[in-house]
Amino acid sequence: MFLKEVSEVPRRGPQLFVGRSNAGLVVYLFENEVPEIQEGSVRIVAVAREANPPSRSVGPRTKVAVDSIEREVDPVGACIGARGSRIQQVVNELRGEKIDVIRWSQDPGQYIANSLSPARVEMVRLVDPVGQHAHVLVPPDQLSLAIGREGQNVRLAARLTGWKIDIKNSTEYDQEAEDAVVAELISQREEEEALQQQAEERLAAEQAARAEEDARLRELYPLPEDEEEYGEEQAEQEFSEEEPAEVEAGSETEFEAEAETTDAAAEADAEPDQEQVR
Repeated sequence: MFLKEVSEVPRRGPQLFVGRSNAGLVVYLFENEVPEIQEGSVRIVAVAREANPPSRSVGPRTKVAVDSIEREVDPVGACIGARGSRIQQVVNELRGEKIDVIRWSQDPGQYIANSLSPARVEMVRLVDPVGQHAHVLVPPDQLSLAIGREGQNVRLAARLTGWKIDIKNSTEYDQEAEDAVVAELISQREEEEALQQQAEERLAAEQAARAEEDARLRELYPLPEDEEEYGEEQAEQEFSEEEPAEVEAGSETEFEAEAETTDAAAEADAEPDQEQVR
């Protein structure tokens, strides 16, 4: 997030502090200047930015890949504007930073060729599609432009597309020799991936074995908290299994007989009293 801080200034209201080196700032500025982006007919697919170049001799630069939802809308023209009016506003906000707006494409070769703008590309060879490695053939007079000062142009193109890009002179390109080198690189990559997969599988097996051993040890030597939980569960289980005490069959009869005897004795005691009264 390019928003760093929000502070309240007396008599001036809230102020927003943003990080100028963040790529999100470029997206925000384009959204403010291009109505087609706000409406959704044009979208920003990717942004590659070098706001703090490694050398002072290289200025900050940004590449923006855009696409249109509607066929009749030119996404690059919409972002640039009439006579560059829209993109100039963005450049002014970024203090003169150079911005390349290129068209996104589903075809990786076309997308890579567009990303190296303003250089002219003759051919793009996807030598290793799985490893996303491409050779880009350009005329001799376009080599320096495609690479850029201190490699900035090709570096940003690689970040924008996600492909490893090698710029090659089209007049000196030896396809057989280059394919042999690429085949060796692919073999090394596959070997590294196999070793990585084996290491991950070994780690997963060790973690599973450790978890199983821990469970077995907890059963043999339960921890105090485990014993308390086990005791509570046992107590609840025993309490639920207890049945209410049954009343013996003869107890009710005996109680009734005892009650009858008591009533008869009371009547017998009352009869003499009645005779005495007579």
